[in-house]
Amino acid sequence: MFSLILNNRRSRELNQWRNLITPLFSNLLLLQNPPALANSFSSATASDLTPEDERKRKTFTVSYLVNSLGLTTKHAESISSKANFDEKRNPDSVLKLLRSYGFTDSQISTIITTYPRFLIENPEKTLRAKLHFLKLNGASSSELTEIVSKVPKILGRRGHVSITGYFDYVKEILQDQDKNSKCPNVKQTNRTRNVSVLRELGVPQKLLLNLLISKAKPVCGKERFEESVKKIIEMGFDPTSKRFVNALYVFYELSEKTIEQKVCVYKNLGFSVDEVWATFKKWPYLLKYSEKKITQTFETLRGCGLTEEEVRVIVKKYPECVGTSEEKIVSSVETFERLGFTGEETLMIIKRHPQCIGLASETVKTKTAFLVKKMGWPLKDVASTPIVFGFSLEKFIFPRCNVIRALISKGLIGELPAISSALTSPKQRFLKNFVKKHEEVLPELIYIFTGDCVSIA
Repeated sequence: MFSLILNNRRSRELNQWRNLITPLFSNLLLLQNPPALANSFSSATASDLTPEDERKRKTFTVSYLVNSLGLTTKHAESISSKANFDEKRNPDSVLKLLRSYGFTDSQISTIITTYPRFLIENPEKTLRAKLHFLKLNGASSSELTEIVSKVPKILGRRGHVSITGYFDYVKEILQDQDKNSKCPNVKQTNRTRNVSVLRELGVPQKLLLNLLISKAKPVCGKERFEESVKKIIEMGFDPTSKRFVNALYVFYELSEKTIEQKVCVYKNLGFSVDEVWATFKKWPYLLKYSEKKITQTFETLRGCGLTEEEVRVIVKKYPECVGTSEEKIVSSVETFERLGFTGEETLMIIKRHPQCIGLASETVKTKTAFLVKKMGWPLKDVASTPIVFGFSLEKFIFPRCNVIRALISKGLIGELPAISSALTSPKQRFLKNFVKKHEEVLPELIYIFTGDCVSIA
């Protein structure tokens, strides 16, 4: 069956290729003389940088944010992991622009925390145009700074209509809240009352705003909203979690009959009712997909060589896979096999760490090349510990592996340790086994592991 899936997929790709040939030829001249796309404000890509260059950029970024905005080192480090730079011309322009519109350093910190990329993008093209447009549409300076700093996501919207609509909606909500705090006896709208209920339950502001601007508008109803919230609370969802909000979407959007039909689909695939609801609590969107999509995912996984019971175990372990496309699943399997993993090893990877079927092909290739070619672990060892594919190369794998390589080069350990010992053991156990016990080179190992000459607690 798997070969049939591959043949059908290749047939579709061939037809798509045929349809693309004409426009490709017509655009060939444009490709031969591409327009200048260089952006003087752009940060170098990760592939252009050595680990040492990357470390220096992050150190510079942290120092800049601490000195310019008064952030804590920990906060600055978090931002530097998402956007970093090695000169201050562009970030200075960003801060100058925001301050010119009246934003305080505290408000700017909130905006940069939400969208770190603003620090490395041209502010004239990203920020000024949006802020200027909001001002032209009637936003006062105080409204602009208050609303944008409370909901920085406004600056991430694309298109003028979307930006102003989002801004006006949030402004209206904040005004409602202000009126009700000053005049508690004023009759509340459904939306205002429902927002108050969710806030009292502990739903965070950022999740509330996502509910408020969603097309489904689950906070604008009355009876249906109350019924949905009651069900979610009874099921034990944590109001501070995103799962609570996702479950609210599902119960609000789907009728009881539709939900029962979705549960029956999973029952027909071998789940018990209790298993369906237990899996729903892990990932509420489990019930949002059509019967066709659910069964297609099961058939695709079965076509990869998994048994029905193994597919059920995978879905219970990683229910998000139900939403993964057939092409993505097949592509993931093909990627592992092209890298040299046997069919049995590929199935082991999927069973032990189903999240692997959602990883980008290049991510899998890069990590496999490093672990196998650079470090020397056999493919079968990597397959037996597939959780490593989910680890960050820069933040997690490189620091640990560089310590291991240093120990081997100095003759302090005789052979490459098991991949599980090196990469899946808790941080303190790794430090105990591979860093702290080698006192004669402890400062050097600490530097390699942390990128700085600091003590390890």
